[in-house]
Amino acid sequence: MRRRNFIKNTGLLGAGVLASKVSFAAAPDFPVVRVAASERHFRSKAVDAAIKTFQSKVKNPELTWLFENCFPNTLDTTVYYKEVAGRPDTYVITGDIDAMWLRDSSAQVWPYLQFVNEDKPLKNLIAGVINHQTKSILKDPYANAFYGDPQKVGEWKTDHTQMSPGVHERKWEIDSLCYPIRLAFHYWKKTGDKAPFDVEWKKSIAAILKTFKEQQRKENRGPYKFQRQTPHPTDTLPMGGYGFPVKPVGLIVSSFRPSDDATIFPFLIPSNFFAVVSLKQAAEMVTALHNDNALSTELLALAKEVETAIQQHGVVTHPKYGKIYAFEVDGFGGAYMMDDSNVPSLLSLPYLGAVDKNDPIYQNTRKFVLSADNPYYFIGKAAEGIGGPHAGQDMIWPMSLSIRALTSTDKDEIKYCIDTLKKTHGGKGFMHESFHKDDPNNFTRAWFAWSNTLFGELLWRTYHEMPELLKA
Repeated sequence: MRRRNFIKNTGLLGAGVLASKVSFAAAPDFPVVRVAASERHFRSKAVDAAIKTFQSKVKNPELTWLFENCFPNTLDTTVYYKEVAGRPDTYVITGDIDAMWLRDSSAQVWPYLQFVNEDKPLKNLIAGVINHQTKSILKDPYANAFYGDPQKVGEWKTDHTQMSPGVHERKWEIDSLCYPIRLAFHYWKKTGDKAPFDVEWKKSIAAILKTFKEQQRKENRGPYKFQRQTPHPTDTLPMGGYGFPVKPVGLIVSSFRPSDDATIFPFLIPSNFFAVVSLKQAAEMVTALHNDNALSTELLALAKEVETAIQQHGVVTHPKYGKIYAFEVDGFGGAYMMDDSNVPSLLSLPYLGAVDKNDPIYQNTRKFVLSADNPYYFIGKAAEGIGGPHAGQDMIWPMSLSIRALTSTDKDEIKYCIDTLKKTHGGKGFMHESFHKDDPNNFTRAWFAWSNTLFGELLWRTYHEMPELLKA
């Protein structure tokens, strides 16, 4: 099923809530909606132990119910683990679509990294994600989503781009290549395991570097173009499939946003920030694991160039908020002032390690994006929060509320976000893609594992750092 078409599901659908999988033996307010143990795709003793700990220590019954439902949702419903030639290999779907996004798959398993040293099967599962992503990047570094079957022909029959078997969608997004580096780097730091980072992995890093440089568009527009016959203008690119023009200033073009919507000004600043972080992480890894100082030097040089260009072209002076980061720029002086709910976003920059939470420009930017001056900050009867063009007018994304809390140092703000998420799940016990600002029962995507797992990450972190915020 296509991501854009999976909307307005208000019944008990997906996320393990099909009628055949539901037991209502629990209290009526909190029915059992988690997939039955016998039907879960993967069981982690460490994650199950975390759920039991949370339930025993947190006395808010709705939060403990939500944590049990949301935190393991990726493992319960979206992972397919096997071994290929003696190596772990993990295919991860987003939930309602049988395809693996490089971005989503990395983010979906990210919160489980903290448990890998106490749970070897879980460690193997994440190593398998890294191995599978390496093969995908080498197949096509411009693609954002892949099939589990490497020979499957894509369903998009009206896409004008260079498709390959096994590719589900070919929307060029910087973050699609950053997320696998983020996962790989922190897996390596956490475990010390070198096994996933063989010669093929190093080739994928070289392919990422080559792709980033091509999309700086210094010599020409590069090899990538994309057009789709569609009634949705956000699903295709103008100007012959290359997008609107840019002036080469050192930034990297991202034809699409992490929402899979087309950019307007193609230099997407949050994703360029993410690229800087990822290039530095990749450089450290290729030096330590492969002793390739030449590749490391190239990676660091590009990171420095993009970092400098962000400060020169990505900072604008707002009449109300002062110096803030633009969402998108074109290098000619054009800037788009907004923020989107998906990650990377301007709001999420500290979460990704791109800026310090206390950076003054970030703090100014944060005030802007969490205000009515951001055209995608919606304020309603049920909640207020960030949405975006992807789900439409007045639709708030729970993901943006989780990220707001994860990037905040204000206890009142964190509690507000958790309380808002607790009261806007529409009675289903899971986080959705988006919900209407006035009516949480009007939501999109009943089954969205990334949003579920991210909320679980927020609750688990809050339990350890500010447990008093989880009281009833």
